[in-house]
Amino acid sequence: MARSVVVVEVNGYTIEPGADLEGANLEGADLEGANLKRALLRGAGLSGANLTEAHLTKANLEGANLSGAYLTMANLTKANLTRANLDGANLTKADLWGSIRKPPE
Repeated sequence: MARSVVVVEVNGYTIEPGADLEGANLEGADLEGANLKRALLRGAGLSGANLTEAHLTKANLEGANLSGAYLTMANLTKANLTRANLDGANLTKADLWGSIRKPPE
């Protein structure tokens, strides 16, 4: 049985695989289980967001603010986390296999 892709609107932004959310303000948003595979989230504000069990495979989170975000059991396989702010983020059981992470300059 094939799963359908659920598309939702959060703070006026369409949350779906491959979405262009560059610079989006999603602070404190409830994105639990969201499918954001290959999404462009470069520079997005995601502080305090609930991304529990979110699918962020190959997502571009370069320079995103994920401070205090809940990424418990999130799939960040091959995600670009270059210069992302992860201060205080909960990454318990998150899958970070092959992700790119360079600290802020």
